[in-house]
Amino acid sequence: DIPLMKRSTPAATASPRGWRRTRLDGLALAIGVAVLAGRIAFPAAAADPATIAALPPSPNGQVEPRGEDGGGEVAITGERKQWHKITLTLDGPFAHERDTSPNPFTDYALTAEFSHASSGKQVVVPGFFAADGDAAETGAEAGTKWRVHFAPDRTGRWTYRLWLQRGPDVAIGGSGEELPKYSATGEFEVGPSDKMPPDFRSRGRLEYVGRHYLRFAGTGEYFLKAGPDAPETLLAYVDFDGTEARKKNVPLKTWQPHERDWQEGDPTWRGGKGKGLIGALNYLRYKGCNVFSFLPYNAGGDGDNVWPFVERDDKFHYDCSKLDQWGIVFDHATLCGLYLHFKLQETEMDDNRVGGGEKQAVVPESLDGGRLGRERKLYLRELIARFGHALALNWNLGEENTQSPEEQRQMAQYIHDVDPYDHHIVVHTFPNAQDRVYPPLLGNQSLLTGASLQNHWSVAHQRTLKWREASARAGRPWVVCNDEQNPAALGVPPDPGYEGHDGVAEDGKSRYDLHDIRKRCLWGTLMAGGGGVEYYFGYKLPQNDLLCEDFRSRDRSWDYCRIALEFFADNDIPFHEMKCLDALVTGEEKGNYCFCKPGEVYLVYLPEGGDCQLAVAEPETYTVAWFNPREGGAIRPAEFESSLGAILLSAPDENDWLAVVRKRKD
Repeated sequence: DIPLMKRSTPAATASPRGWRRTRLDGLALAIGVAVLAGRIAFPAAAADPATIAALPPSPNGQVEPRGEDGGGEVAITGERKQWHKITLTLDGPFAHERDTSPNPFTDYALTAEFSHASSGKQVVVPGFFAADGDAAETGAEAGTKWRVHFAPDRTGRWTYRLWLQRGPDVAIGGSGEELPKYSATGEFEVGPSDKMPPDFRSRGRLEYVGRHYLRFAGTGEYFLKAGPDAPETLLAYVDFDGTEARKKNVPLKTWQPHERDWQEGDPTWRGGKGKGLIGALNYLRYKGCNVFSFLPYNAGGDGDNVWPFVERDDKFHYDCSKLDQWGIVFDHATLCGLYLHFKLQETEMDDNRVGGGEKQAVVPESLDGGRLGRERKLYLRELIARFGHALALNWNLGEENTQSPEEQRQMAQYIHDVDPYDHHIVVHTFPNAQDRVYPPLLGNQSLLTGASLQNHWSVAHQRTLKWREASARAGRPWVVCNDEQNPAALGVPPDPGYEGHDGVAEDGKSRYDLHDIRKRCLWGTLMAGGGGVEYYFGYKLPQNDLLCEDFRSRDRSWDYCRIALEFFADNDIPFHEMKCLDALVTGEEKGNYCFCKPGEVYLVYLPEGGDCQLAVAEPETYTVAWFNPREGGAIRPAEFESSLGAILLSAPDENDWLAVVRKRKD
């Protein structure tokens, strides 16, 4: 499978990534090519293609040769429907992604203001430089296309005003002049979406609404998540342009095990690339998962193989073709009903602190050493501009984040100010750092809307409940999720029999398997009022956090996740109005859980089966049914006994069971 040549336009001629393998008449060439009038033109013969580095800008700060500037026309593409991606592409000034004067990422700022005619709502959306407008296919690094993505939340007529500014650092707070030639207005009509679940376009944007769960703006449904937290190196994919492995023990992924899950009609790029990763998302959809996570930048981290830049250490020039290819994957995720968990940085390079944040050091890969400076502002703006139209995502300030509270506050504030859709903002930290990291961010002390928890799998219930209740007391309820399970070396083990593994994880102190994870992590989180789970795969077990490219390694765990999500959806459980009241049930020594809307519905989870009592007034006015968390299916009505102020619950056997206790309707 040989990559296609760069398209023969002035934008692509003599571009740095022109030095790629291509195939001509069966001969593999490792030299840059430019197709001119149907003929092949070779670069200077004196240059050794094996040692050619990226072409530097000329003394005037611009990569040569140059192309003509665009004429200012605006093209509108995409389905003009509610919640769908609508793209405005401006034919603007010619630029190369490695230009330094002006830099197309810092020294130009494209902005669009959309106004809804009948409601008057206005949405201001940042834009980005898009090379030739087809960079995912052509690999182009230069061109005249500047682009804005918009996902309208209303049907009807929308008008837009589009303008391009130029000036030093104008994209990240500097002053600049508006270029009249590249200002435009127009309008378009938006109709209703015609999509069906799991496609998020059938439900609308997920929004934080001041409660412990996100809510779909279109349908009003509340959201619970379940899916993989691993691999954090998901984007370290051989089929993405400009992607390389820096560590021998962390190679690029092929996602070959999931190529069979790709279907005809699914997206690819550059002659059929991308089938493995697209197939992996399809698999997660088939299994009933609705979330996955990834690092868009990990230079200097555990993987050291993902960055959005043209070069690992060039934080001011972004790789247009690579990011367009990421965008194809992320857009497919929206169609699959998969929420995007952007872990914006990791602990090794989030600031100039090392050793869990205890010591100061110079970390060149960090963005502004942890501060909100030019590097960090540009990074956040580019991600928001290119991918913020996605309907379901969160911005996680960092994995095991060690920035100071003030740095975290400023980063969250900047995301909030730039993101036109006010997506969910969370932060992740070490298990033993939660009591230090989270309190200064609660309530009105920050714009965080949730916590991404890491803790031992056995205490997911307790930790989730702790931060849910703490955030409620502070006046800004957080969406609290369990996103990483310790022991760090093990996480969630693979299925029994996968690659010969027995399915048991052992850390020297205890042994556990997927059933323990189901009981204490999955149901423990949900019964505490958590927003859901993402499963981490450790670094010692098969298909681990750095190397995983086969989600089937945890196939049965995904079944248990799907069963849990389907239970809440299929049985009209008002979980967004419920709270954890474990004290209402006996059996504390067994870890029994109670999640309820008092006086209406009670869920009682018995991880080891057996008997317990549920304290309620007028027990004779309730019904009882049992749900099987291992197999799913319909709930089973059951007879029960009662005593004064209590319902006596007796599980069908010694496995885990969920009792559904409802107020009888007259």
